[in-house]
Amino acid sequence: MSEADASLGRLQGLGTLIRDPELLLGPYLTREAVASSRIEGTQASLSDVLQAEAGGSPSADEDIAEVERYVAAIKQGYSLVKTLPLTQRLILQLHHTLLSGVRGAERLPGEFRRSPVWVGSATDSPETATYVPPLPDELPVLIKDWEEFVNLPGELPILIRCGLMHYQFETIHPFLDGNGRIGRLLINLMLMEEGRLGTPLLYLSGYLEQHRREYYERLQDVREQGAIQEWLQFFLTAVRRTADDAVSRAERLVEARERYLAASVARPRLATVVQLIFSNPFLTVARLQAKTGLTMQGARNLIKDAVSRGWLEEVGRRDRGGRIYWVARELFDIIEAPWTYPA
Repeated sequence: MSEADASLGRLQGLGTLIRDPELLLGPYLTREAVASSRIEGTQASLSDVLQAEAGGSPSADEDIAEVERYVAAIKQGYSLVKTLPLTQRLILQLHHTLLSGVRGAERLPGEFRRSPVWVGSATDSPETATYVPPLPDELPVLIKDWEEFVNLPGELPILIRCGLMHYQFETIHPFLDGNGRIGRLLINLMLMEEGRLGTPLLYLSGYLEQHRREYYERLQDVREQGAIQEWLQFFLTAVRRTADDAVSRAERLVEARERYLAASVARPRLATVVQLIFSNPFLTVARLQAKTGLTMQGARNLIKDAVSRGWLEEVGRRDRGGRIYWVARELFDIIEAPWTYPA
């Protein structure tokens, strides 16, 4: 716990030192959404989602659309937690955003389930399920108990409370779909509400995706054997290693951004390109035009300048309109680099 708390402190300190930390949130947030959605079986890649976002219109691809809805739910959560406690009112709003308009829209967006569910069944029956969550009639009392635990701090350290909060939410399993994604989002929101993270840069889903089997086994061992200490050790290790990775990755992005900004002093419009590619490393002429008000040719010339400096490279056409995409390869490689978790 001490090691995890120290790593979280370094990440919090980095968030206060970075100029305009919000510029780093876009790719971090999208990577979290991709990893969290993959745990639930979605196959969209980070490149797919970022290119769709750069295109400026909702994707017709169902996997990408699911990640986009999760990104929207994450952003909504960061806004809501500034004024609302972590209660069912907040989580129902997040759930509605997550499932509306995508696969699972028939799974009661914004409503607690009204029927039994079971988890990990090879034959889709409770008899073969790994875990059968509480019945719907039990949810009101369980959610109320969860709310009281989350909002009445007591003497437990915040990271211990986060680990227990997440375990209990996943165990209650209040929704027909989206329980894992909402439960993982609540970890960051709880840390923000408690003042442990001003800038939400701790994204655990990459680690949990890499250790998916152990993640599920640790949760189940608490249910079956009361193995709370083993779950908390796993959870705190995830916090420590994820925070350390985030610090390393953010430092590399900040160094690159300062280098790019220094090189664009003589051409102020290039600073706009820098701002855009650090919020999303994929760029189109239309995206640059919308930000700068330049003509199409003016935007093309500015992109050509960035290409000549080695900031951008063309990746070809993607959508039906034949729109050309460029990528800031150095930045994308930093964002997409394999998760590094020092021992």
